[in-house]
Amino acid sequence: MSSFKIGIVVGSLRKDSYNKQTANALIPLFPKDFTFQFLDIGILPLYNQDDDNSTPEAVIHFKQQIKECQGIIFVTPEYNRSVPGVLKNALDQASRPYGTNAWDNIPAGIIGVSIGNISTAIAQQHLRNSLSFLNMPTLNQPECFLKWYDGMVENGHFSEKSANFMQHWVDAYVAFVKHNQK
Repeated sequence: MSSFKIGIVVGSLRKDSYNKQTANALIPLFPKDFTFQFLDIGILPLYNQDDDNSTPEAVIHFKQQIKECQGIIFVTPEYNRSVPGVLKNALDQASRPYGTNAWDNIPAGIIGVSIGNISTAIAQQHLRNSLSFLNMPTLNQPECFLKWYDGMVENGHFSEKSANFMQHWVDAYVAFVKHNQK
């Protein structure tokens, strides 16, 4: 494959989200044959099994965007020791109705940013449980739990303090995506 399209799912809807800033700062670290599309999870209605026979247009479009990707990066905060509800809703919407799982076999990477000392460790573990069920091969190492600090991302780039670590994660994810192509 000569190019790789990566979908980015940010688990926070906040305009100035630390996770969105982190996601944007990741992009320049990738090789030129990787392109990116942010997948908007904020527009999805709440999953309701009653809608399985008449899938909302926003969900159909979201699932199509996922299927066009060769990889997905989840960049998420931790809310109440788990993933944000909006992210869980996106996982459910794109995997339903049964037998139409858009996430199937797409290589995933997980990053999380928080101001807390344990960062997003528990949310990431909960997300890994869901991704396993959804049949998404997921990069296990290196793990990436980031504690936000002032100046971590400036002008769309990681600070010198974080850049090498993030480049190491990106390089591992690039190799993982290339290894897991169908």
